Amino acid sequence: MQRGLPMQPTVVLLKEGTDTSQGKPQLLSNISACLAIAETLASTLGPRGMDKLIVNERGEAQITNDGATILKLLDIVHPAARTLVDIARAQDAEVGDGTTSVVLLAAQLLKEVRGYIEEGVSPHIIMKGFRKAAELAIEHIKSVQITVDKSNPEQFRSLLLKCASTSMSSKLIHSEKPFFSNMVVEAVQCLDQEDLNENLIGVKKIPGGGMQDSLLVQGVAFKKTFTYAGAEQQPKAFRNPLILSLNVELELKAEKDNAEVRVEHVSDYQAIVDAEWEIIYRKLEAIEKTGAKVVLSKLPIGDLATQWFADRDIFCAGRVAADDLQRVVQAVGGSIQSTCSDIKREHLGTCGYFEERQIGGERYNLFTECPKAKTCTLILRGGAEQFIEEVERSLHDAIMVVKRAVKNGDIVAGGGAIEMDLSSRIRKHALSIPGKLQLVMIAFAKALEVIPRQICDNAGLDTTDVLNKLRMKHANGEQYYGVDVDGPEGIRNNLDAFVWEPSLCG
Repeated sequence: MQRGLPMQPTVVLLKEGTDTSQGKPQLLSNISACLAIAETLASTLGPRGMDKLIVNERGEAQITNDGATILKLLDIVHPAARTLVDIARAQDAEVGDGTTSVVLLAAQLLKEVRGYIEEGVSPHIIMKGFRKAAELAIEHIKSVQITVDKSNPEQFRSLLLKCASTSMSSKLIHSEKPFFSNMVVEAVQCLDQEDLNENLIGVKKIPGGGMQDSLLVQGVAFKKTFTYAGAEQQPKAFRNPLILSLNVELELKAEKDNAEVRVEHVSDYQAIVDAEWEIIYRKLEAIEKTGAKVVLSKLPIGDLATQWFADRDIFCAGRVAADDLQRVVQAVGGSIQSTCSDIKREHLGTCGYFEERQIGGERYNLFTECPKAKTCTLILRGGAEQFIEEVERSLHDAIMVVKRAVKNGDIVAGGGAIEMDLSSRIRKHALSIPGKLQLVMIAFAKALEVIPRQICDNAGLDTTDVLNKLRMKHANGEQYYGVDVDGPEGIRNNLDAFVWEPSLCG
């Protein structure tokens, strides 16, 4: 009798329904997903880029042309396409601007090598070629970047203004470039030049008015907090006041609902009430003894304390947001106190002028002429709320670009000039290399041209004609020529035209 063959047990490694796509088809699918994302963003690039109107599931609309914001708002589910979102976020965190450019560049690199993958070229060879080309590109940027002399303040400020203007040229606020460039550069120069923490630049948005009504406060401004009766009797302006920042509650506590206090006599109850009042009065008297004229607290300042301060010509504000209070301390000095006892002079701050002022439909507390000011506040005005939000995003990008320029002080020509120069250099070098690497490096060089090409497309220029002119100029060694969306020629020397971008290769 024939023995039966031993049964092979079925080994289940992955749960049912798991997608196990792999190999060449999956690679091509990933590339297609990334190209779809890039196509969505492509029309937002450059000075003539268009804005996107994105509506979420709750019906809230946002108008923006910032690459990182668009990708954040799109609910992307494809895992490969999500890597592009991560690239844009990393660029936004590290540089602040250029989020659309990095996504287009990454997608174009994939597009250029898709044919080689279809023909069976190993991804390792493609990666080797890309790494070699990237090294060449970084070396070349280092050799062509221009270092601006920081010891000449006027010249250095001029560089920062040019970098801010270039960042804004593709944004909603491009019509007000000189006004906002100046504001951004002043804001960055307010910060500690060693630390350059952009979080210390506060941004407050007030609907109404025009863009030109926006202002920069060299110090701190925050919206008037919730106040009780008596606040209107307090003085609203001081010259050189002492400022006390607290993390203390200055109001009578309400009893808990389930609390039970048993007393035998009315006098015992009165003693409890008197003790509560005694505690708060002791705190208030300790504050008055410090000589502070402006008292701020993270926690509530109740009606009793508000009236008490008003009777003594002291201004107070409770429930101040933690980040606003932190910026006040950074600007005026002193420190946040968690108790009212034993407060010394060094715990208090001061500023040249404090006032509560009406801005638009809101009242704002402004601390200006601060001696330790390493912080400032941008107060943005404009018509619609979405419009002001886009102005804030545009200014954030410009602030980050200026911050990078302050740290590095190196610049390259923008408007597609540096990309064309790199493309020309890598293509020339690739021709001296035998084998498949040559093809991959030429693909890398061709992909770099996506930036000037897309700028031309969005501006309605003849792309082929402009790119041919640029290739000719760069072949003749005129490395600063880039796209000109305004002139009849379509190309110009972007270094002379002050289209500058900070270089981060140093």
